[in-house]
Amino acid sequence: MKASTYALGILAALLVLGVVIEMLRRHRLRERHATWWLLAGALALVAAIFPASLDAAATLLGVELPINLVFFVALIILFLVCLQQSAELTSLESKTRTLVEHAALQDLRIRSLEYSSSENGMPVIEPDEWPR
Repeated sequence: MKASTYALGILAALLVLGVVIEMLRRHRLRERHATWWLLAGALALVAAIFPASLDAAATLLGVELPINLVFFVALIILFLVCLQQSAELTSLESKTRTLVEHAALQDLRIRSLEYSSSENGMPVIEPDEWPR
């Protein structure tokens, strides 16, 4: 391979690592979500700096072409990212449902208090009439 191909691989891996680290630094990405991306960037950097290690790993695992190993590892990492995101989404949906139930119960409680106070001659203030 040409030196420019190696340089492009190293540059791409460093770019991935740099973007992930910058997103972590700016709190746009949480650590638990960045783990797999950092692993992918580190593996890409190692493969770009030491291309013989990719050949050795492919031979060791019985993969005929090293690029097939790259695609397989990338597929596994993306699968793990999707699995992690699905687990997070499930947790957030559960928490959202609980919050909606609590809000509905609070609304019911407020309405019953307003109804009982209106029976006692106290005025009911509608939400659009609340002072700001």
